Amino acid sequence: MKKPILFVTIAALMMFAAACGGGDGNVDKDNNKAGGEKGKELSGSLVVSGSSAMQPLVAAAAEEFMAENPNADIQVNAGGSGTGLSQVAEGSVDIGNSDVFAEEKEGIPAEQLVDHKVAVVGITAAVNPNVGIKDISKDDLIKVFTGKITNWKEVGGKDQKIVLVNRPDASGTRAIFNKFALDGATPAEGITEDSSNTVKKILTETEGAVGYLAFSYFTDDSVTPLAIDGVEATEDNVQSGKFPIWAYQHSYTKGEPKGLAKAFLDYLMSDDVQNTLLKEQGYLPVTKMKVERDVEGNVKKH
Repeated sequence: MKKPILFVTIAALMMFAAACGGGDGNVDKDNNKAGGEKGKELSGSLVVSGSSAMQPLVAAAAEEFMAENPNADIQVNAGGSGTGLSQVAEGSVDIGNSDVFAEEKEGIPAEQLVDHKVAVVGITAAVNPNVGIKDISKDDLIKVFTGKITNWKEVGGKDQKIVLVNRPDASGTRAIFNKFALDGATPAEGITEDSSNTVKKILTETEGAVGYLAFSYFTDDSVTPLAIDGVEATEDNVQSGKFPIWAYQHSYTKGEPKGLAKAFLDYLMSDDVQNTLLKEQGYLPVTKMKVERDVEGNVKKH
């Protein structure tokens, strides 16, 4: 009788140990992360569309996400902020990227959409290095772009005619610059270019030229970024709220995101993306902002 009882006791102890060993939560914890263990928990497909400026960033994040989750497929299309907002509102895409708040686009049912702010872009006026200035007041900047000041000597620069270089009306960069640098004023006629790379090239080669670029384009001394009212265009000054020309990069969903969409949006807010990928793509981490901005443009501390 003792041998059968001993056998049953040992078997029960082995089963109990096995159950405890499998219940430490490590596998489940890993699989529930945005980049689960080799994609075992994350599968399916997402379609993302919208902002052309955001496409390289989101596409790069999608590539890294899919490398960690081979069963997930994410397609990232451009088309502009308006397209992304329209398509996500009508349900034809899962995520709509936008350079502006949904409330700022006419015809978009913003109340149906959920805003996920995934990055920040900083922008400032930039000039040909021979212009002779590195700082300008906001009032004078508005006068330059509206044609009220036409020579750089009027603002302490060289005796050179001002050549305006703008982005087209549909440009998100132009919308941000017009709103936060020019206080909504309409720029005067000048050269209009679709690409920020082309704008930089023109500023480099044209005496007296002035335009505007995202911080990521200031990688050399071929153009001069302007400080505004004595405040330099730096990441720290944007994050503290001292520098005024910046905006969020938005990823919208129709209602609260679930499943793969939520996992990917969580991944966009991860340290890998916010602290590394954003910098590589020329954006600022939204997670380090010490201030926030509402749809009206008002800024307040967190």
